[in-house]
Amino acid sequence: MAKEYLYQGKKLEELQEMSLNELSEILPAAQRRKLKRGLTDNEKKLLKKLEKKNDIKTHERQMIILPQMVGKTLRVHCGKSFEMVVIQEEMMGHALGEFVLTRKRTAHNAPGVGATKSSSSVSVR
Repeated sequence: MAKEYLYQGKKLEELQEMSLNELSEILPAAQRRKLKRGLTDNEKKLLKKLEKKNDIKTHERQMIILPQMVGKTLRVHCGKSFEMVVIQEEMMGHALGEFVLTRKRTAHNAPGVGATKSSSSVSVR
C-alpha cells in the first residue's frame, strides 16, 4: 500500500480546495511573502492555461508550485531550451526553477600539455 502524502498534516484534496490566502499560512516564509504580494500577471496566465491544457512551455522559473499544479507537465526554460518537469506532490512550495538546472556539470579531465611543468611528461594520446 502506498503511503498517502501529507503537507503540514493536510491531504492533497484539502490543499486543492484552499484559497491562496489559506494556503499561504502553511507555506514557508518566502513563499508566504510572495503570495501575500500577489501573483504576477504572467503567473496568473500560467495557472489559467494549466486548467485547460497539460503540456505548457513557460519562462516563469520563480513561480511557486501550488496544489492545483500537481500531476501536470510543464516545460520550463533553462536558458537554452525547455526542460520537461512533471509536477509531483513533494514539489509543492518550491519554485519551478529549482527543478531545471541552468548549468551543466563540469567533468574535468587531465591537464593539457604545457599547463604545468609536470604535464610535459603526460601522454598526449
